[in-house]
Amino acid sequence: MIRGQFHEDMDQLKYSIKKLAVGTVQAFEEALDALYNQDIDKAKKIIEEDDQLDRKELEINEQAILLIAKQQPVATDLRRMIVAIKVSSDLERMADHAVNVSKSAIHLGEDHDITIPPALRDMFGVAKEMVDTATKAFENEDISLARVLAEMDDKVDEMYGQITREMLELTANNPQKIQHIMQMAYVARYIERFADHITNIGEYIFYLVKGQTFDLNE
Repeated sequence: MIRGQFHEDMDQLKYSIKKLAVGTVQAFEEALDALYNQDIDKAKKIIEEDDQLDRKELEINEQAILLIAKQQPVATDLRRMIVAIKVSSDLERMADHAVNVSKSAIHLGEDHDITIPPALRDMFGVAKEMVDTATKAFENEDISLARVLAEMDDKVDEMYGQITREMLELTANNPQKIQHIMQMAYVARYIERFADHITNIGEYIFYLVKGQTFDLNE
């Protein structure tokens, strides 16, 4: 009975983490929409609503800590609790990058004539696939799926490098617009960091299953 309750509580914890992951992706997508559409009101709303994702992270942490206190788990079960806390922390920090993108949208304003590169959306498209893969890997404790994240992260890094080079060339030809152009380089950096946090989640899954740390970036 006690063991059955533990599994129910663990399933609820995984569900809470999945909801946080969905909320994080949605916030970032909306931040990009605000950037592309020069929608300052939407950008401000995303910043204001970040507190909701912060609270979800705290709720997950409280769920995990309560489970540890009630069940006093050992070995793999304890690692599950630790990993849940770590995963929720990275998801919350990923949501913070959505706030950063929103701030870039506000900085650019509504009347700029800079073309936002479509490559930013393409780059985030890969990062979004990474979130889906990491969520499945976490739910199923699947290290083969977690390992795929390293290859996907390499693709994001490659796209980031390409966008950065293009932005540098653009600033050379448009020095009067350097501040605006740099905001797009920052956005590319936020997406790159977003993907790095997902890679962290993959490493936590290795720790959960294998009981040892593993560097997916090696």
